[in-house]
Amino acid sequence: MKKFFKIMGLFLLFQIIYVPILSICLVYYGPFTHIRDMIVTTAMTTMSHQYFATWFLSNEKIDEILKANRPEEVLAEQELDEIEIKETEEVSNDTDGIELVDVSTNSFNGYLLIVSDPSRVKLVTAPKLGVVGSTTSQIVEAYDAIGGINAGGFADDALGTGGKPSGIIIQNGELKTGNTSGSYKIVGIDANNKMIVSNSMTYSKMKQLNIQSAVSFGPVIILNGNKTIYSGDGGWGIQPRTAIGQRKDGTILMLVIDGRQAGSLGATLKNVQDIFLKYDAYNAFNLDGGASSTMVFDSKLINNPSDIMGERYVPSAFIITKANK
Repeated sequence: MKKFFKIMGLFLLFQIIYVPILSICLVYYGPFTHIRDMIVTTAMTTMSHQYFATWFLSNEKIDEILKANRPEEVLAEQELDEIEIKETEEVSNDTDGIELVDVSTNSFNGYLLIVSDPSRVKLVTAPKLGVVGSTTSQIVEAYDAIGGINAGGFADDALGTGGKPSGIIIQNGELKTGNTSGSYKIVGIDANNKMIVSNSMTYSKMKQLNIQSAVSFGPVIILNGNKTIYSGDGGWGIQPRTAIGQRKDGTILMLVIDGRQAGSLGATLKNVQDIFLKYDAYNAFNLDGGASSTMVFDSKLINNPSDIMGERYVPSAFIITKANK
């Protein structure tokens, strides 16, 4: 009997010590490179869990993995002439011309707003921009809109009040934040309601293109109907996502995917690209994700934000104006 308990004790010791070590070795240094890359890209896009990568891999190896998975840094000019805005019929109900589609999979819950009239989509800022942000719901209500999604990122402290937006914001043709030097990853809408996306654009070029609304984040996911992610997962791991795109006929696509939850782990940039391609996006751009990812439509919070406090305060949002505004 003593021999039996000794054997069982050794077996349990093996399970406790050696199995986790063996698993770590197989994941980080073995043949399972897809799992390793997913863990690394996910960890390195968070501020608090990067140790999942840095404890086991050198900085050089982490950089190599991130580079191999990132989208191509496309700098080609957009073929704006290929976008022909269709004529939209006058509508009487605020929800007319807008379709809410469930794009969920086994891995995540996702929602897509399809807005046939691009003139109804505007980039707006929180009412107290520079001091404190607002939730997406509050921004939608403040502008008396029918719906919206969060837009650009922010450089706040740990409290995350959304009061200090990152990069550039242009609202109604006016420079709200950022400066006129340097270049930015941006998504914007010009005076003809065509979506402009770029991984590197100067303010002077934005003025030249007559961009009326713009916000920084990125990267570009689809350009001129062509994907930018050819290998790997996109380099940003599995996270909650927000993104925006446009079809050739001008229709705007607004996407939000839940993540960091038991029933919805999140999506890669490759997953986002695949959804936009399925729904015929000609151009598409990644917006601020993570705990900020939020969609509001018809006075309802559509998704389930991952922040434990609910909706997060953000500096900006793409809203959908009401029918006759």
